[in-house]
Amino acid sequence: MTHPFYVYGSYGFAAAMIIAVIVWTWIDGRLRRREMAVLEASGIRRRSQSAPKDKAQ
Repeated sequence: MTHPFYVYGSYGFAAAMIIAVIVWTWIDGRLRRREMAVLEASGIRRRSQSAPKDKAQ
């Protein structure tokens, strides 16, 4: 094994892992948005989205 082979192999492996994490995150984000849309369509709301308060109190 030569030194350049090790260096280029290491850079290639690191680049492949970074690309894999980016793709995985992108796909997971799309799936989570789709799940949120299904839940919101069924009437389930986010905790951060509070119901309007009655101002007559």
